[in-house]
Amino acid sequence: MVLPAEYAWLEPVLVAAVVVFVIDLIGNSITFSNRFANALATAVVFAVIFGALVYYGYARVSIEITTTPSASAPTVQ
Repeated sequence: MVLPAEYAWLEPVLVAAVVVFVIDLIGNSITFSNRFANALATAVVFAVIFGALVYYGYARVSIEITTTPSASAPTVQ
């Protein structure tokens, strides 16, 4: 992890932004003359790349929720 712990949520957002930017560049280069075809090509390329990332476990975000207080938690009186 590159960022401090309090900004851990920002890293997947930045990675996703870079991935979407590259995918949009690919979609634009495939069909640069038609807006509808450009949007369709970008969506298809995104679906393929995002599906591969999820399948191989690279797009995994885990959030841990605890419902019981830990032993070191301060007590409220």
